[in-house]
Amino acid sequence: MEPITLTTDRLLLRPFVQADTDAVYDACQDPDIQRWTVVPSPYGRPDAEFFTARLCPGGWQDDSMYNFAVVPRAGGALIGALGINRRTGPGTYEVGFWTAKEHRGRGYMTEAVLCAARWSFASLGCDRLEWKAETGNVPSRAVALKAGFRLEGAQRSGLLNKGVRRDTWVGALLPSDLGLAGTQAYVPAGDVSGAP
Repeated sequence: MEPITLTTDRLLLRPFVQADTDAVYDACQDPDIQRWTVVPSPYGRPDAEFFTARLCPGGWQDDSMYNFAVVPRAGGALIGALGINRRTGPGTYEVGFWTAKEHRGRGYMTEAVLCAARWSFASLGCDRLEWKAETGNVPSRAVALKAGFRLEGAQRSGLLNKGVRRDTWVGALLPSDLGLAGTQAYVPAGDVSGAP
């Protein structure tokens, strides 16, 4: 897929470019990003270069992941990163994100997640957008809940992070949660009629 840019009232979600390498490197020095996400730790400049120059463009090229740099619409420093990744089942994707320390607590990532979710449902044929975070990652959980994800439980050993298996919280957002139509009929467990 050709990389695209999405907009909200305050934000641009655009493809990462090599010029973002310094900002990614700086943001990923934050111990919280290294602790709660799967970025390498310690995080070196070669990691940032690989992310901006190879991983992000490659994901768009092979339709496996769509990484966005989240920046202010009016211009300014990198706010964070958001990725939509294809999962194993048809129509299922996963969202992941981090926010640079100085931009937390302003609702930027919730706004970005909602924008990316709408795009996923409308353009990717997504019928289920999953969110997963290591148990204890309260800020990620807060973003997911504010964006409308429904918590579905916990997975034991649901994430491999830096060589250690960790438990995770899991949630999902469906097109109907945002008032959108899905590509496939969905019959919730409580609906005994079986009719779409």
